[in-house]
Amino acid sequence: MFCLKCGKSDQKVNTYCRQCGSFLPDFDNLKKKETSPEEHLKANSFLNLLTAMVSLTLAIILYAMFLGKADTPVIIYIVAGFLTAMTAWQVQTFWRTLLLKKHFKKRKIDAEQTATEPQTTSFPSAQTRELLNEVDFKDIVPASVVENTTHKLKIKR
Repeated sequence: MFCLKCGKSDQKVNTYCRQCGSFLPDFDNLKKKETSPEEHLKANSFLNLLTAMVSLTLAIILYAMFLGKADTPVIIYIVAGFLTAMTAWQVQTFWRTLLLKKHFKKRKIDAEQTATEPQTTSFPSAQTRELLNEVDFKDIVPASVVENTTHKLKIKR
């Protein structure tokens, strides 16, 4: 094995380089756990709900503390409005995630059903020779290999 940092050869894996001291992992044993789309959806839906709750809570706190007071800066109302908009965005994203989860479940059930059912062909075969015209090869001109490619070449003078 070669050191990734300095390039020294004859190194052992899962040790340190004898020249520069950097760690040399065993890349053959590294395994990355694959995450299914359903797990991603579960994590995203949790984060969407958490973000929606925090945004709504902060917007309510800002409205409760500053609504109706004469000396309230306008920026407080703008921030509260943005927090409310974030809540609405996260709620609709959560709703779409739920719809996507249903779609994945339905697709999985359909795949299981088609795997157990025998494959049948629903289209009858046709005599294509009777449906298509015969090809006439008499007037065909073969395409040139250099056609439309030599226009970029410059002529030497």
